[in-house]
Amino acid sequence: MNKQQIFDYIESKKDCIIHVNDRIWEYAETAFVEYRSVDLLCSVLEEEGFEVQKGIAKLPTAFSARFGCGKPVIGLLAEYDALDGLNQKGGLAVKEPTSEEDAGKPGHGCGHNCLGAGVVAAALGIKAYLESDPAHSGTVIVYGCPGEEGGSGKAFMAREGVFDECDVALTWHPGPSFAVTNGSSLANYQVHYKFYGIAAHAGSQPQNGRSALDAVELMNTGTQYLREHMIEKARIHYAITNTGGFSPNVVQSRADVLYLIRAPKSDYLAELYERVNNVARGACLMTDTRVEIDFVKACSEKIRNDVLAKLIYQNMEQLPLPTYTQEEQEFAAALREQCRKSKTPLQMAVDTCGEALRPQLEELFAEDTALSEFLLPYYANDIPVGGSTDVGDVSWVCPTGSMRGMTTVAGTPGHSWQFVACNNTSIAHKGTLYSGKVLAATAYDLLNDPALIEAAKAEHTRRVAPEGYKCPIPADVMPRAISDL
Repeated sequence: MNKQQIFDYIESKKDCIIHVNDRIWEYAETAFVEYRSVDLLCSVLEEEGFEVQKGIAKLPTAFSARFGCGKPVIGLLAEYDALDGLNQKGGLAVKEPTSEEDAGKPGHGCGHNCLGAGVVAAALGIKAYLESDPAHSGTVIVYGCPGEEGGSGKAFMAREGVFDECDVALTWHPGPSFAVTNGSSLANYQVHYKFYGIAAHAGSQPQNGRSALDAVELMNTGTQYLREHMIEKARIHYAITNTGGFSPNVVQSRADVLYLIRAPKSDYLAELYERVNNVARGACLMTDTRVEIDFVKACSEKIRNDVLAKLIYQNMEQLPLPTYTQEEQEFAAALREQCRKSKTPLQMAVDTCGEALRPQLEELFAEDTALSEFLLPYYANDIPVGGSTDVGDVSWVCPTGSMRGMTTVAGTPGHSWQFVACNNTSIAHKGTLYSGKVLAATAYDLLNDPALIEAAKAEHTRRVAPEGYKCPIPADVMPRAISDL
């Protein structure tokens, strides 16, 4: 079985892949409660002959689906969680929830419905190849990875040793362009600061009160001053999750704030975390309150692998990009108009590929088209994107390669209603199937050339040595759904 036959096989499974894509989009389940999405993915993989195990790594919505035997072991990383508050009608170029009752409910604003479906497509293609030559050694494992958004499911899985048997791991991510993704990402900690004070009548006995809300506000103010004295690529975000009630004449005895602290390197992040903790403690000293520091989750920065990135890129060059109908172009143009206030497609591409490639990118983006119907140039650098991903933790454990497939229009900001609106359309379906084929072709190359795997491993060892992987999540911290924060 050659690559074209693998592509043809994946195409024959097109209806199944699109069904998975659109049902998970419809389910839109957030971190660690993706039960229907997992049931669908597992049922499809079981029907296709994979050995499925649910609830791995002590996570009810994590799973593995295995086919084949022996080495090499190729892991495919599937995601399927949605984002809170982004419910939106699909295929509609204006902001509108699916119903009045659904307004404010979750939506797939990062395209993880496509991500999970595309990984299934790749797995089916690899399985077909392994079946075509029973004497060929090799194992493909789909890892169902919950809670990427705010949960770092893969970090919890890595802590339990789930990925230790992998020789390589492959994945992809939906977005507004076709590209290899070979940069880094920001490591992060998510921390819940719970302040406790003393309630009192704010009018007649204010001297007896100790305001937890004052402490939260002072912490946020202190953190604002801290931002001037941290490295440029570091980030600190917060959300006040409990203001202490609705009665201004009661001194607030409890107030909470949830922080997300990011940095390009884990060692610097640990230092920055302690500085933020000191700001919280200082706020307590100023208000005579106390704070409980509740570590929620963390993820590591991504380790690049040029061997795998070049191999993925070669397959992206060889596989023709999707073409689009007039109807798809018109919808994309209408949705593009809704993204004008975000970064330009050119700037998004520069953020991905780096300033060194700006001249090439300016040529590609010379026309302001709604669909980026071209492959971004290959790049390799350690410049972190502004976001974080728990793929970083897998990349510390084994060589990891990833790509981006276009499932939404140029200039679409991540975590937006526009992203949701496009990711159950035929535009998204085409990007999902293309990405699955590229990953399957890359796995084909790895299965047939052991030297590629050895080279990827040698590069990985060089980049992670001498410290190796250390999970940033303490052993006693367990994953939590949004409702448990």
